[in-house]
Amino acid sequence: MKKVLIGALVFGIIATQAFAADTIKIAITGPFSGGSAPMGASMRDGAKLAIAEINAAGGISVGGKKMKFDVIERDDEAKNERGALIAQELASMNGLSGVIGTVNTGVCMAGDKHLQEKGITKIICPAAGSASMTQWSKAGVKDLSIFRFAAHDGIQSAMVVEEAINRKFTKVALFYDSTNYGVSGRDDMLDQIKKQGNKLEVVASEKWNIGDKDMTAQLLRAKSAGAQAILIWGIGPELAAVSNGMAKIGMKVPLIGGWPLSMSNYVENAGKNGNGTLMPQTFIEEPITPRIKAFIDAYHKAYNVKQIPSPVSAAQGYDAVYIFAAAVKQAQSTDTKKIKEALEDLKEPVKGVIATWVHPYSKWDPANEETHEAFRREQTVMGMVKDGRVVFSSNADRQRIIKDETAPKGK
Repeated sequence: MKKVLIGALVFGIIATQAFAADTIKIAITGPFSGGSAPMGASMRDGAKLAIAEINAAGGISVGGKKMKFDVIERDDEAKNERGALIAQELASMNGLSGVIGTVNTGVCMAGDKHLQEKGITKIICPAAGSASMTQWSKAGVKDLSIFRFAAHDGIQSAMVVEEAINRKFTKVALFYDSTNYGVSGRDDMLDQIKKQGNKLEVVASEKWNIGDKDMTAQLLRAKSAGAQAILIWGIGPELAAVSNGMAKIGMKVPLIGGWPLSMSNYVENAGKNGNGTLMPQTFIEEPITPRIKAFIDAYHKAYNVKQIPSPVSAAQGYDAVYIFAAAVKQAQSTDTKKIKEALEDLKEPVKGVIATWVHPYSKWDPANEETHEAFRREQTVMGMVKDGRVVFSSNADRQRIIKDETAPKGK
């Protein structure tokens, strides 16, 4: 199997030599199949929607000529080994301008080093845990070509803990999966509990593995310990097993956790048991402004769906492409290193569907990962599952976004 995979990747290297010289080569990677597919495929489709719009408008003016995007797609299946091989393939390509994608923290940890070694500009989107960026500061990397376009775990975990405190809970259980993402999320929640005055007592800390379908044992321990809420960090359909397990044992406490709780494989599999689940969101599929409605309508039409599997992922993929395109235009080059320099100092605001991005990144500082993180708290709201959809949990957030339709956001 490994030989077949390597052979396919080698063929991919050869095949990419056929790309036109007057195009902007961009790779989109992520889990387009498997448990993380709602995120990966939605991100890919949101990104391709932006690319289609840019190409239809004639492309980007670079050096006096219009250049269109040429897309290379790679499915990493959320597997670390496959992600590493794909990163090696992309790092060896001639003329690759950049990479957008990767959902899973472990895939980032396994593969991004190959891109960094070659100085290939990458925007991690729509997810990956905090370790995907802190690995570079811990290593003391002085010049980083990796950026991230997602609400980082520091933002999300702070909101999750605040939500529990604001609801006057004092005893909580932490639930997390055994992936790099789940473990780093648990650590972030523990850190936020400490930072926010230790107002929450962790009465149970429970882990599950990818593929687990029965969470009864973990839930019974949390229930007997008196947990008033479950703060949860994980990825994939196992999240629904927690909600369904809670209903099975009659555990009626809120579930509050990371943004993957908005994915279709949670919302659909949990059904009515998912109602009331809370999670931070950077985009909610409600047509509350003309710009948001236009994006939702275009996505539905392009992919023949009535509901986006992961709206957050789709919107982040869309905006990430427009930010990358702005860097190409500013750099007046398809050279990945020049694009990286432009990303660190974008001169013009970039109008996206999530926000109008004003100088989203700055020059890499190993002491501050936020220099290569686009999102701040003001681009994030709290969502809630209601009858098979994610809606705003706060009308104040909804009204703020409507009011800020044309207002610049960012750093």
